[in-house]
Amino acid sequence: MAIGIVGAGKIGRALAKHLTRSGFDVIVSNSRGPESLRPLVAELGPKAKAGTTAEAAAAPVVFLAVTWEQLPTALSNLPDWKGRIVVDTTNPYVAEGTGIRLVDLRGKTSSEVVAEMVPGARLVKAFNTFFHAVLASDPGEAGGRRVIFFSGDDAKAKQEVAALIDKIGFAPVDLGGLVEGGKMQQAGRPLAGLNLLRRA
Repeated sequence: MAIGIVGAGKIGRALAKHLTRSGFDVIVSNSRGPESLRPLVAELGPKAKAGTTAEAAAAPVVFLAVTWEQLPTALSNLPDWKGRIVVDTTNPYVAEGTGIRLVDLRGKTSSEVVAEMVPGARLVKAFNTFFHAVLASDPGEAGGRRVIFFSGDDAKAKQEVAALIDKIGFAPVDLGGLVEGGKMQQAGRPLAGLNLLRRA
């Protein structure tokens, strides 16, 4: 199964590394075009290829790994999302001065907002609670596996994402639907930033 990644920053690179090492074919993309991704693809090996954002977004499973500010541009003029699984790794932070600011979403979860940008997609929120350095590290530690929380409203999509999380070495934990689960795992909420291990 081909997996597309929209965004090739630290989160996108970490995901691409785990996915290719686990045998998935990955299409990585960014706003600068495929040529700029040649060094990354060479580093990732034969399971990875560079593509346009449209090519990455046409995959059956698509990871969104761009900043909150980049989302509207990254998702503009892309193919029909109907039926695709979209994994939302984003958090609603924007740059402000020398720091960052959490966006006021007026009571919505960040994935509810993202879902409006990808109409028809089967959206699953996941891979957003770790700092990039933790996400890029070995999923296994001290005899356990790092927990990846996920939430969504499509049961089959969540099942497929849970299987993917498990295959790349993490421990999937289902938080329920996008509203209730998303509130727990998004930036500024109780599960954000937690590095938890689950032992068999």
